[in-house]
Amino acid sequence: MSDPVLLHLTTPADWRAALATGAVVPPSPAGAGFLHLSTPDQVHLPAGRLFAGRRDVVLLVIDPGRLPDPVRFEPDVPDDPGGMRFPHLHGPLPACAVVAVVPWRAGRAPELPSPGDAAGRARALAVSLPLRRAAAVEDLRVGFVVADPAFPHSREDNRVLVTRAADADGVEATVRQVAAEAGWPAPAATLFDPASGPVADELARRGWDVSPAVVMARWLSAGVPGTAHTGPVADVVPQQALHGLWDRAWRRELGPVGRPGGLALDEVVGQLVGREHRTDRVVRVVDLAVRDGGEVVAAGQLRIDGATAAVESVLTEPTARRRGAADAVLQRALQLAAGAGCDLVVLRAAALDWPQHWYARRGFEPVARSWDVARL
Repeated sequence: MSDPVLLHLTTPADWRAALATGAVVPPSPAGAGFLHLSTPDQVHLPAGRLFAGRRDVVLLVIDPGRLPDPVRFEPDVPDDPGGMRFPHLHGPLPACAVVAVVPWRAGRAPELPSPGDAAGRARALAVSLPLRRAAAVEDLRVGFVVADPAFPHSREDNRVLVTRAADADGVEATVRQVAAEAGWPAPAATLFDPASGPVADELARRGWDVSPAVVMARWLSAGVPGTAHTGPVADVVPQQALHGLWDRAWRRELGPVGRPGGLALDEVVGQLVGREHRTDRVVRVVDLAVRDGGEVVAAGQLRIDGATAAVESVLTEPTARRRGAADAVLQRALQLAAGAGCDLVVLRAAALDWPQHWYARRGFEPVARSWDVARL
């Protein structure tokens, strides 16, 4: 971490409420009258006082340069080490000053990306969002387990997040054990450690299905994207409007026989479509659609998490491709992200497919890699 950051402890529900209003508001003047912040070296003290034993706590990673109100270093409670002063924000904390949201675990040093670290901020969102959304979370030496028994066929919701360095033997043994205990249809994991390429290659040699992804980012600090696009227009829509398009896309990808093991295609697709509404419980979700004759022919999703936004699920019906629909979705997403105060937009693109080149021509640059692995 090269740039200084400040931290604020909160819960996913309270942070989601702040995303809706645009800011975390200090207690009333009758209370403290300021918002309690911490430096990375001292955050364990308020965490122990306020959230002892809790595992649903997150750290808001704050860029002090984006705070419009003064931060004063002041004494906190008498039991603090002698002379220690904490940063107190005398005003609201704008959501757009939060460059990352990371899980807090007592005794486990959090990964705190600096404001200018695109790869670190993308990784923070990719790891913390499934943790915040999960029905159940388990801590591991190499990372975390997320699980949701309501959606057993969704690997996004039932997998191991490998965030630390591990060898192929360790990953394979851990993921197999977790999957067996949880009753998952297939062992699954995502490898986030930058040095995991050789691990993924070894797992592929052992028969695992490996899907490498390129993490891409585009900075918006130069200003709101222009409006030169003159083709189709993407509108903000209720998520249900996209269900038909998602359903057809999943059926094309999975094929007529469904998932391995003879699982019914309707059951699997129903879970993959039905899971999506939960994301808006932890980040601000904006669903976008392009219509042709009233029918949705292209769509995408923007996920806003403070100053960082992610573009997800950009897809176009085969019969509507090469008409600018995807460009319309992406441009609207970038405009909405900039309007929300985001300075960074990230996404994951398949490393072995063409979309990464399409995004590169639209200002996105590769900043990292990750690997989805599953034993089918």
